[in-house]
Amino acid sequence: MTPNPNCTIEKFTATISARHYIEHFRRADFFLQFCRQCPNFARRHGCPPLDHDPLNVIGRYNSVRIIGVKVTPTCKHLPLSQVNELLQPVTLRLNEELLAAEEQLHGQAYGFVGSCPYCGDEPCSRLQDKPCRHPDKVRPSLEAIGFDIQKTASDLLGIEIKWGIDGFAPQYLTLVCGLFYNNHD
Repeated sequence: MTPNPNCTIEKFTATISARHYIEHFRRADFFLQFCRQCPNFARRHGCPPLDHDPLNVIGRYNSVRIIGVKVTPTCKHLPLSQVNELLQPVTLRLNEELLAAEEQLHGQAYGFVGSCPYCGDEPCSRLQDKPCRHPDKVRPSLEAIGFDIQKTASDLLGIEIKWGIDGFAPQYLTLVCGLFYNNHD
């Protein structure tokens, strides 16, 4: 990852059987209830409800590569209002790597929760029932298709997800994404 003077970045990866990941880390109905409470539900192309059954897509693959990034701000008391600004360059770079791997391995990538890094301040085209402006770059998150990211980060990457308190970011921020693909080894 590209050095950033505003934070330190550590990258973690794990590769496991897609079947194992689906069976032990996916609780779609449970996590969909949280998605429904989010103000982005049905308002962004990367958010549920999706126009397809994700299990029909991920079920075609035999492996999944989980990628996690731990972003530690250099500012000890970063306001939550500045988190997106800090994460955007990290997210963009990681998404480029993820999409390149998707193409190389002929797989299916799942990106990040949050605001779209490609549309900027422009509202998502889903609000006007129009197609995504960047379908070549935007992917739903693992959470959007029912995966437990806290368990994924902890069990597979050894990262404990931290939460902000009193309007400030936690000690570090965690991004988790994945790539389902067929491993032919």
